[in-house]
Amino acid sequence: MENNYVPFSSEIKEIIKHTDIEYTFRMAFEGDVKPGQFFEVSIPKYGEAPISVSGIGEGTVDLTIRKVGKVTNEVFELYEGQHFFMRGPYGNGFDVNLYKGKELVVIAGGTGVSPVRGVVDYFSKNIAELKGMTLIAGFKTPNDILFLEDFGSWKKNMNVILTVDCAEDNTSCQIGLVTQYIPKLEIKDLENANAIVVGPPAMMRFSAQGLLDYGFKEENIWRSQERKMCCGVGKCGHCKIGDVYVCLEGPVFNYTKGKTLID
Repeated sequence: MENNYVPFSSEIKEIIKHTDIEYTFRMAFEGDVKPGQFFEVSIPKYGEAPISVSGIGEGTVDLTIRKVGKVTNEVFELYEGQHFFMRGPYGNGFDVNLYKGKELVVIAGGTGVSPVRGVVDYFSKNIAELKGMTLIAGFKTPNDILFLEDFGSWKKNMNVILTVDCAEDNTSCQIGLVTQYIPKLEIKDLENANAIVVGPPAMMRFSAQGLLDYGFKEENIWRSQERKMCCGVGKCGHCKIGDVYVCLEGPVFNYTKGKTLID
């Protein structure tokens, strides 16, 4: 019988620095995994932390980690070729097949870009499988932008709006909140268009409302509650919202369900 509590050792294949406190660790992993799922990363004696999958490769997964606590502090002390423990993947993730043949809008804020990066990257490489795609991504400042090189390649295949809350005059980003760009969308088939929203709770709430005001159907909007993750298997209760265990039923929810999960 498989014990999904047992972690396994994984080798750090590559470390990619984004900011002073945010690195992507490319980890050895063989198995099925979807964008939006997450792993528990653990360091003996220090504990574990849930980290969303930010990329999927041949024999690897990317985990974009922010240095914010004792576990992640220890992870940042490691180098390529060393190991840390992981267990997972957990959660349902995003199913790219749901969006094929339709228009897709992805709205992400800050570290919320990580769980949807796999979706964006997939369709950037297979853009013919969609009828059109727009990515709206927001960060606090230009120095906080994650996956900057990816944005450059994504722009070649889709409409990309990269915005920051504030910036100096010499930035190439647009300035403002992601929500202000929703009314400017050019959607041709609202009946079937899909949207994904990931980010801080307030940003997701106002973005979803903006999409509804634009004319999107509730059942065509998807959101991730990934910030609620903890043990990954529904035992600790940290992820529970009402009667829903987010780590078991989510973290990705259709808006018809997600709107009832008040975070």
